[in-house]
Amino acid sequence: MKKIATFLMIAFTGIFISSINASANTYQLDEVQMDEMFANAEVVDFFALNTMAPLSETGFSSEAYFNADKDPIVAFLLVWFLGGFGIHRAYLGTSTGTIIAYILTVGGCGIVWTIDLIMLLVGLINNDISKYVDNPKFFMW
Repeated sequence: MKKIATFLMIAFTGIFISSINASANTYQLDEVQMDEMFANAEVVDFFALNTMAPLSETGFSSEAYFNADKDPIVAFLLVWFLGGFGIHRAYLGTSTGTIIAYILTVGGCGIVWTIDLIMLLVGLINNDISKYVDNPKFFMW
């Protein structure tokens, strides 16, 4: 039954794809209009601080956009539910090698995971987990 369903799905997909007819003759490109568009285009530098100028009127700034802090609640919830997999370490910006070691040891046989849980709980209470953000060490405390 599965083979028949798979065959029918492939057959109908092939019929659908073959019914789509597109050719280069149906599209026309106006090169003069494109040259005008490029001539009138504005150069945007994403790394300049004034790139997000329209957001400054709403209270946001580009500096806050690029240097966003990590939320202690999110970090604590990640360590609580997915601690053994090291997802909280990826969220906090730990190096890839440390995350792989964390996954292979299942959070240091649960010991490092438990200490991470306690440390992030304290950071949640104090609303400061800055010393754990971008920390490359296996023992981040």
